[in-house]
Amino acid sequence: MKSLKKFLKHKSYISIPLVFTETNHFEISAKINGISGRFILDTGASNTCVGMDKIDFFKMVSEVSEIKAAGAGATEMETLISSKNKIQIGEWKKNKQKIVLFDLVHVNHALTSHNSLPVDGIIGADVLKKGKAVIDYDKKLLFLRIK
Repeated sequence: MKSLKKFLKHKSYISIPLVFTETNHFEISAKINGISGRFILDTGASNTCVGMDKIDFFKMVSEVSEIKAAGAGATEMETLISSKNKIQIGEWKKNKQKIVLFDLVHVNHALTSHNSLPVDGIIGADVLKKGKAVIDYDKKLLFLRIK
């Protein structure tokens, strides 16, 4: 029987290692506009997000947004939108990626209170869907399709 990794490699997928944190989240490294950051992989987040305090760090241009962010114990948070960003996870790349910007203080407070490092943002279902993502929980790998 072929392993999942071999099967997906044959289907033009690449694998990216995930780190399982104390808070039972997967953490992943990704680049936005060529700059590396630490992100939570969140299949329940509809949009990929970056903290408001990281706009300049990731060289993002923001626009006013009508979207109100909600989740993880916080609701109705003000957001901005940044369009036309380049995102790269491993060898997988996408241009013109829309990213929601909002205050990640409550997320990072929860992480640091559980001895995890703070994150720059969240990789959400929008990116996972574009990459036709497959997550191998046992092997701690994210697979994204590059063709």
